[in-house]
Amino acid sequence: MTTAEEFKAEGNKYFIEKNFEKAIESFTNAINASTEPNYVLYSNRSGAYASLKNFKQAYDDAKECVNLNPNWPKGYNRLAGAEFGLGNLENAKQTYEKCLSLDSNNQQAKDGLKSVENALKARNTQNDLGLGAMFQDPNLISNLRNNPKTAELMKDPELVGKILNIQQNPKANATQLLTDPRLMTIMATLMGIDMDFPEENKNNTEPKQEAEQEVKEEIKEDPKEEIKEDSKEEIKDEIDNEDVEMTDASSKDTADAFKAKGNTLYKQRKFDEAIEQYDKAWNTFKDITYLNNKAAAEYEKGDYDAAIKTCELAVDEGRDMRADYKLIAKSFARLGNVYLKKQDLESAAKYFDKSLTEHRTPDVLNKLRSTQREIKIKEANAYIDPEQAEEARLQGKDFFTKGDWPNAVRAYGEMIKRAPEDARGYSNRAAALAKLLSFPDAVQDCNKAIELDPQFIRAYIRKANCQLAMKEYSHCMETLSDARKVDVQYNQSKSIKEIDDLLNKATYQRFQALEGETPEQTMERVSKDPEIVSILQDPVMQGILSQARENPAALQDHMKNPDVAKKVNMLVAAGVIRTR
Repeated sequence: MTTAEEFKAEGNKYFIEKNFEKAIESFTNAINASTEPNYVLYSNRSGAYASLKNFKQAYDDAKECVNLNPNWPKGYNRLAGAEFGLGNLENAKQTYEKCLSLDSNNQQAKDGLKSVENALKARNTQNDLGLGAMFQDPNLISNLRNNPKTAELMKDPELVGKILNIQQNPKANATQLLTDPRLMTIMATLMGIDMDFPEENKNNTEPKQEAEQEVKEEIKEDPKEEIKEDSKEEIKDEIDNEDVEMTDASSKDTADAFKAKGNTLYKQRKFDEAIEQYDKAWNTFKDITYLNNKAAAEYEKGDYDAAIKTCELAVDEGRDMRADYKLIAKSFARLGNVYLKKQDLESAAKYFDKSLTEHRTPDVLNKLRSTQREIKIKEANAYIDPEQAEEARLQGKDFFTKGDWPNAVRAYGEMIKRAPEDARGYSNRAAALAKLLSFPDAVQDCNKAIELDPQFIRAYIRKANCQLAMKEYSHCMETLSDARKVDVQYNQSKSIKEIDDLLNKATYQRFQALEGETPEQTMERVSKDPEIVSILQDPVMQGILSQARENPAALQDHMKNPDVAKKVNMLVAAGVIRTR
């Protein structure tokens, strides 16, 4: 027949192996086999339930543990952890305070109380329990799916639906947190709170060692084993424990002194000596601030691989000891900076994003956006290939000739990606866009072509044609005026006739009678045109026109001036000057 002690030992073994289902089964058998209620067994089973996020069962067992032994501090830690997991933050706070009233030096209760107070503060900040700010990240779902702590949970479509509901209406859906413990786990992850609730100080042990230590401590709490121990030995153990607490407080002061020396050396750019001091601080007392400082020194020293290892250690240790999420965010941000220095842009962006998941700051957000822009530029530059650009141009020309305008646009777009500095790609795509009556986009492409090659006459002419089609006569005439200057200066006036013909067309269309308009109405409208008014008020033009009335042949001499010719032609088109 298997005894309660054997079942308990079996449960402890499964607990260490993290096989919590088996551990629960063994502890249940131990409870059933016990001749009298054993609070340690209920505590152990509560811990196993909590590890599976089954906080309701964890709460029931922790409650029974406290009822059986109201003076055992660890039972209250179990109970508070379960209450926290269920979202009963006020009750969890009171329970942790009860634990501290029994053992004021209980570090687990201190850390747990701090986590609960942080959660309460975040929840009470807004009417929606703080969920609006917490769930506002547009990348929330993908971040949760990539987070090891929440990846399994996010496989449930029902849970994903609840998160989306909270995003859309935080205030109306906040109460779901009280009915679904999984949402509390999600919220705790967003706040940087660890919901695993380890039993003792986890700072100096690996996960397996932590579980073994927990089990050993609970075995020592067995009532039968307590009876076997000598009372003097128990008193000695209590004194030793108090000495440890006092030493920890003293160690923190010593570690901070090492850190202060390291900071001084860092400012003096004595990075090796600073790193040595930060190591001493870390080895004296486990606070990831020391690791973050060490990584900064390694970064400045140029030892990037060492800085990466230090930051990764800071994240791992910080998770274990439930460090402030802002400190973990700094570790991730520093990893991003290191990878940025190593020109590993993808890794840098990944860690900047992780940092923002922990704690959102403008500085890191700007770095993430800047890095993402660099990645796009890098990808665009890697795509450049002049030979494939020429293939795309010829393909676009073929489509254009066949009248397949959409595929011509696509092919010329590929040409632009392959050769972004070739103005022909933009001009050719503008021609295809114009065939599709997409005139504004065509004008933009022409502007880009002109920016790349200010002497590209064809781009000016295509732009003017698009502006004429949109009845933007004034802009069209300005474009043609610029084209005329470029053609005369750089193209030996080869396109001057085409430009002038288009200019005359734009001028006459600008002042032609509108449908249903009488000649008098047309003249009245034209006389109010700002450009016509400006020409007629120009003293120089007034003198030229006055001279032309007395001697019409003199006007021909003035027309040799391009500016005067332009203004005279506009007056002729507007009907202000009539020719026979």
